[in-house]
Amino acid sequence: MTLRPEQNEDLHESVKRRERISQIAEREGERTIGQNLALMGSVGWLVVLPAVAGIFLGRWLDAKFSSGVFWTGACILLGVSFGVWLGWKRIKEENK
Repeated sequence: MTLRPEQNEDLHESVKRRERISQIAEREGERTIGQNLALMGSVGWLVVLPAVAGIFLGRWLDAKFSSGVFWTGACILLGVSFGVWLGWKRIKEENK
């Protein structure tokens, strides 16, 4: 079985990428378990806190305008979206 040229290029790029990652790990040292746990915790809080803030804001708006749960649902969605964006940025910073 032979590889098509585009498969060969993909494989070559994958091997080069993995080698770069290995070189960085050797040069800078791998992250400890504690560092990984701290990153997971901070990303978790970055997602949860805006979602909870969205709940409180939505409940307040629903009470003010007597609109059922419309604002609560909308604010939860906005809070979670914002939190995921913040978490994504935090992970991107860590990978630099």
